[in-house]
Amino acid sequence: MLPFGLPKTDHLEPTIEPHLKPIQLVETLADLYRRLGTCLESEKSLICIEQYSILSSLGDPKLLRRCLRAARQHAFDVHSKVVLSALLRYERREDEHDSVSPMDCSCFILECPKATLESGCDLNSIYDHCKCYQECTNSADAQISKEDEFLALEEDSDISFCVGNEEIDCVRSKIAALSTPFKAMLCGSFIESKRSKIDFSQNGISVELMKAVDLYSRTKRVDMFSPKIVLELLSFAERFCCEEMKSACDIQLATFVNCMEDVLVLIEYGLEDRANVLVASCLQVLLRELPSSLHSPKVMRIFCSSEARERLASAGHASFLLYYFLSQVAMEEDMVSNTTVMLLERLKECATLKWQKALALHQLGCVWLERLEYKTAQCYFEAATEAGHVYSLAGTARSRYKQGQQHSAYKLMNTLISEYKAVGWMYQERSLYNTGEDKIADLNTATELDPTLSFPYKYRAVSKAEKKQTKDAISEIDRIIQFKLAPDCLELRAWFFIAIEDYGSALRDIRAMLTLEPSYKMFNVRLSGDDLIDLLNHKVQQGSQADCWLQLYDQWSSIDDIGSLAIIHQMLVNDPWKSLLRFRQSLLLLRLNCKKAAMRCLQLACNLSSSEHEKLIYEGWILYDTGHREEALAKAEKSILIQRSFEAFFLKAYTLSDSNLDPESSSYVIELLEEAIRCPSDGLRKGQALNNLGGKYVDSGKLDQAANCYMNALEIKHTKAHQGLARVYSLRNQQKAAYAELSKLIEKAHNNASAYENRSEYCDSEMAKNDLNMATELDPLRTYPYSYRAAVLMDDQKETEAIEELSKAIAFKPDLQMLHLRAAFYESIGNLNSALCDCEAALCLEPDHIDTLDLYNRARDQAIHPQQI
Repeated sequence: MLPFGLPKTDHLEPTIEPHLKPIQLVETLADLYRRLGTCLESEKSLICIEQYSILSSLGDPKLLRRCLRAARQHAFDVHSKVVLSALLRYERREDEHDSVSPMDCSCFILECPKATLESGCDLNSIYDHCKCYQECTNSADAQISKEDEFLALEEDSDISFCVGNEEIDCVRSKIAALSTPFKAMLCGSFIESKRSKIDFSQNGISVELMKAVDLYSRTKRVDMFSPKIVLELLSFAERFCCEEMKSACDIQLATFVNCMEDVLVLIEYGLEDRANVLVASCLQVLLRELPSSLHSPKVMRIFCSSEARERLASAGHASFLLYYFLSQVAMEEDMVSNTTVMLLERLKECATLKWQKALALHQLGCVWLERLEYKTAQCYFEAATEAGHVYSLAGTARSRYKQGQQHSAYKLMNTLISEYKAVGWMYQERSLYNTGEDKIADLNTATELDPTLSFPYKYRAVSKAEKKQTKDAISEIDRIIQFKLAPDCLELRAWFFIAIEDYGSALRDIRAMLTLEPSYKMFNVRLSGDDLIDLLNHKVQQGSQADCWLQLYDQWSSIDDIGSLAIIHQMLVNDPWKSLLRFRQSLLLLRLNCKKAAMRCLQLACNLSSSEHEKLIYEGWILYDTGHREEALAKAEKSILIQRSFEAFFLKAYTLSDSNLDPESSSYVIELLEEAIRCPSDGLRKGQALNNLGGKYVDSGKLDQAANCYMNALEIKHTKAHQGLARVYSLRNQQKAAYAELSKLIEKAHNNASAYENRSEYCDSEMAKNDLNMATELDPLRTYPYSYRAAVLMDDQKETEAIEELSKAIAFKPDLQMLHLRAAFYESIGNLNSALCDCEAALCLEPDHIDTLDLYNRARDQAIHPQQI
């Protein structure tokens, strides 16, 4: 069962991340916020992209999408709008949606293909619908007046252009009005101004083209011509400086671009004649077809060479933004391909600002490192460091190490640790160049400073496995899996389970791993996960679909999300077209903070839906998860009109709950949840609805009804209802009963960090401290324990320790609430500069956070007018 053996510590090493990673992230975010507040409107879009590139290392899809939306919102030129709209769409790509093509409009202005081709920006349009969403205007309004057209055609001709044996009658003043050269020729001192016939036979102009020029000069319209004639008119306009005609042809040709075939024909004309809108329209199709368009040699010829970039630049369509998007997709597809290298080289050529140069150089270093060209990689990393990117020193150290210079690499990282405030990745990197106990000490320090780094857990686990301590190895890798689900960690744990012949647990982990990444390959890309499942199926007895449902109830009730994912994966093998199962997958993945995988499953559920009312529900959840609350409500209401169902009422109630509700609105949400519970559904979902309903009753002060809801939820094994019942007991001043209720949850729950956190509210300070320490040990990403401990220290007038407690977590998770709290602590001890910095960093993450804005304004006033304190 282990044809390639267990992994070896000698073969393990962390990747150098291809992102900007500032040493002082909080200060960098604060600086971005200040610059956004003082820069020109035209500069804001690019600053938002800088913010996006910095926050990419945090991996929070919502934060990144907010940056992209802000960048698109502030983009005013067509090129930037085209690129950013395509990037927004790529970030939530719907590859598997049957009915959606890349050029389909989402009906929102920020992603609308037509809206991108219009110059200018509307700062209030971030959630607005586009014109595609609106009803078509009356045909009478859209028609051009035929009377005006005929009057123009009937105007007497007073000049003829001879092309071969044919004469094309024109109006001198109309032709002269096309451009300055024509005006000079026909109305100036040239000999043609005295002639009524002008020979155009030697100009390479066809009879059809000249007739089209005449017709355009009279009507100012090109929409009646074929694409071939419009292309000829475009070249004519470029040749004779007919700017208005060129613009009309440019816009008209852009309407002909709908697919890749159109692009490959028309983009050459656009580039040759510098037709900005036509090239933009072609680019839009190419970018919205990513990543598949990357695999077309014809497409890559448009982007990859220096000459190609210069041609795009001449048409106003070569930018850092464009090549940033292209190179990110290329790196995702194939880090070491020639295409990736060429696109990054073009990115470097387009870089003008310091951060842009640092990013391009660092990413080139990462690619050459992966290509095993260590000397070249070192050169790029060193250049990125010179451009101000300190994290690139890790790449330099790695490149030296790969060239046999272990002591030099160690010395470099040692210097880095001594010169800067240490962060986890520094010790992680130095551990590679250390040995024995010193290596383990570095890895332990890395975990202490940044528990989200997976490499230290993996190394320690494999090290224990090499010593035949496989169960200890499993316990070590469990430490990170319980709060950060990643395919490589699940793969490693599966190897360990196979080694001790626990094939059922191995099968569970592989199924969960394939849920996150369906095409994941194991054993260093030598074996597909599906093939290993086939092998393990011979070792594990397979249950029926009914057995799987029973197991799912058990796993769900014990809050074993990984186990639940595995069972649903197995059920989908037996019934791949079941949309309900895909929906269940998405709910679990959201609970596990795997947002991209969750959206993929939700989209598949939408694809597989067997009825219109069901499809509307899944579309509603997609809209809700992407920030379109009103549209999600509309989908829920439309679904209810077709068929009253549990999921439709639940979606409507959940969406309405996501705001500060007045008592009347809260009562309406309660009615919706009660209606949902009356509809047919399974116990898993009804338990969730009862739990939510109990919460609404608590908020309304109806404790008896709330307790009844939680009891009913517990009867159908919705274990999380213990948490709500504890809250009811607490509000009745029954703290011991509340504590006991959460103790039951801790006993039952497989993932119980939140249970420890909640139980801390119902006991004395010492027990609370123990529970919160346990919560942090189980899940260091939970922010409440840090905030609580810091508040206790602050109450004890231990200000330095309180701030340090928050700083520990902020170092690896710059959370809005913790930044706000630390800013408040700084303000209270009179450190206004630090308070302002934390406020600015928090507002960079969430610009509209009211409490932070109030604190920021207050601290700023104190800094400006200290005498008034």
